[in-house]
Amino acid sequence: VQLQASGGGLVQSGDSLKLSCAASGSIRNIVIMGWYRQAPGNERELVAIARQSNEINYADSVKGRFTISRDSAKNAVYLQMNSLKPEDTAVYYCKAVLTLTTDIAPRQVWGHGTLVTVSS
Repeated sequence: VQLQASGGGLVQSGDSLKLSCAASGSIRNIVIMGWYRQAPGNERELVAIARQSNEINYADSVKGRFTISRDSAKNAVYLQMNSLKPEDTAVYYCKAVLTLTTDIAPRQVWGHGTLVTVSS
């Protein structure tokens, strides 16, 4: 199973950017998909997660600016980021909690990060 993230880049403060992440492999079910980020010198932190139950959670720092959405048919999750700030600069990681067709035990899978740089 792999998670492939894309959409990072260099933008200016106030700009928008959309991240995409798609899961591939022998997937039975995806329980949770979400985004985390890690800025230089900081620990990885939650940005937003979307559960299979349609429950969504955001970090306080991104509420009202970021929107997470899922496409279950494509095993994909997206993060629309608006009104970006320099403090949003970080490597963004996609994460999924899923089950495989060969194993019903849920497992956590991380994608490679995509860098978002916001200049002031």
